[in-house]
Amino acid sequence: MTEYEWSRAMPAQPEQVFDQAANMGRLDAWLPNALHVEVEEPPSVTVHEDRSGQDMPAVLRAEPDQMRLEWGTREKGSYTGWLQVSGIGSGASEVTVHLSFFDPGDDPGEEAVFDALDGSLRRLEEQVRMRVDNAAG
Repeated sequence: MTEYEWSRAMPAQPEQVFDQAANMGRLDAWLPNALHVEVEEPPSVTVHEDRSGQDMPAVLRAEPDQMRLEWGTREKGSYTGWLQVSGIGSGASEVTVHLSFFDPGDDPGEEAVFDALDGSLRRLEEQVRMRVDNAAG
């Protein structure tokens, strides 16, 4: 099993950050560019991966009271992950994403994973900033 974790501070209240991250209709705005999620009957989703061209049955659960998203593959059980939003004071938050790959063949490698995680959290921060700026203005 290979595990990866990446965190990023966000300039907004944890509830605002979680609401943006958990918005099922806006997942493509911040997820890695190569992943596309089609929400079915929650928690069931289908994830399309551009790299392999495959559609994978998966689950995606939002736990608003814990400000946590959890996901994983349904049939193969080869991949899981979670996103946790925590308040860090002064109206800011920290978002941590953790990924676990149980099948070495599904692990794209450290550099690819960290590039994807960094890009995703950067895009999430941009989405949060736009939402907070629009609410304030």
